[in-house]
Amino acid sequence: MAHKLTRRHFFYGTLLAGAVPTAGFGSTPSLKFMGYKSPNEKLNVASIGAGGKAASDIQGCSSENIVALADPDDKRAARMFKLHEKVPKYKDFRRMFDKEAKNIDAVIVAIPDFMHATAAMWAMERGKHVYVQKPLTRTIWEARTLTAAAAKYKVASQMGNQGYSNEGTRQCAEMIWAGEIGNVTEVHAWTNRPIWPQGLTEAPKEAPVPDTLDWDTWLGISSMRPYSPEYLPMNWRGYFDWGCGALGDMACHILGAPNMALMLGAPASVECVHQEGTSSFTYPKKSIIRFDFPARGSMPPVKIFWYDGMEGTPPRPHGLDESEPLGDPPPKTGTSVAPSSVSNGSLFVGDKGFITTGTYGQYTRLLPAEKMKDYKFPAPLLTRSPGHYRDWIRAAKGGDPSCSNFSVSGPFTEWILLGVLALRFEGKLEWDSAKMRVTNNPEVNQYMKPKVRKGWQIG
Repeated sequence: MAHKLTRRHFFYGTLLAGAVPTAGFGSTPSLKFMGYKSPNEKLNVASIGAGGKAASDIQGCSSENIVALADPDDKRAARMFKLHEKVPKYKDFRRMFDKEAKNIDAVIVAIPDFMHATAAMWAMERGKHVYVQKPLTRTIWEARTLTAAAAKYKVASQMGNQGYSNEGTRQCAEMIWAGEIGNVTEVHAWTNRPIWPQGLTEAPKEAPVPDTLDWDTWLGISSMRPYSPEYLPMNWRGYFDWGCGALGDMACHILGAPNMALMLGAPASVECVHQEGTSSFTYPKKSIIRFDFPARGSMPPVKIFWYDGMEGTPPRPHGLDESEPLGDPPPKTGTSVAPSSVSNGSLFVGDKGFITTGTYGQYTRLLPAEKMKDYKFPAPLLTRSPGHYRDWIRAAKGGDPSCSNFSVSGPFTEWILLGVLALRFEGKLEWDSAKMRVTNNPEVNQYMKPKVRKGWQIG
């Protein structure tokens, strides 16, 4: 194989150097001086968001002390509020920081996409470690800002794309680096999302705001608009102003293995090559997006195709039989699971064969399946994760940087968000990553940075 890879080169502490302070690293007195805790000492963790995905994130950090919760929706947060009856609770996370900052070491951010950057910046500016749900941000400028801030404030960070901690993701990378399928020139990745409304032609009807919801606080940096029950608890994902559609929901999972294995960096261009059910204010019902990445070292240029709204798997490349299961395995006979519910995965196309992975990089295998009969995975090059939450907690206590810290997940999120922008414009968008600009369509650049409502700020 052309790449000369060593265990040392891909040890995460080396790969992600700069994400934590290095002066005196490994010295217990120095770590304590810099505010780090011993591995046996618990972190004081607050969560911005307590309902929905936030609930499982809080549970994922249950080994630590949960010391404060903030959520503008009392009904959605009720279960976590009851489980943590004695901790302070707030509707507005800004008030939580005003009152509780001195008692907080680390913060979970698990709220709608458009508020990720604002909440994370409030935490990092106060020296708090941050775990931020995927996608890291709603706009490219925000992703770059959080990446810089994590380095500036020297905090441990992690994006909530748990597949980056998956064994299969690492196996996929090591198989490709070992040359098992030769040079990879295409990747196809697909999802059955959206499973919420998109392609709307009429805005939802206004309704009274429930007594349990602080609508003004929920809106955060976005412009004021009437409340509708059609927006919550999860349909906000489909709206340009709040979410990132199917790409935002699933690409940070499904494209994690390609991002790691192919060392993707920034694409040269992106194009929405097909979409169905377009709208002026929501993402389409279905889309196909093409990303083109230049050569990286000895790796050749690669095309990444993203398909959402899928009811099955994408068209198969020449040489791959229709009988070969792709991505997540099909449901077992006799179960009540619909085939479309597991329609997620990726397919790597090399000049010597194929590899497929599941939603979170799991079920990694060569194709045809018979090639796995006596197959032995390559010797590990990458260090293994102790679990996505534990990885972040360990980093916050002074250990190795977490696998999806912002120096990794920031650039990863940027190119996914470039795909989100491509849904709103016809034709290929040529990308200058250094200048953070689309060079052939200046109109796109107005969406690099969010518009922020008066009374809020990001950084």
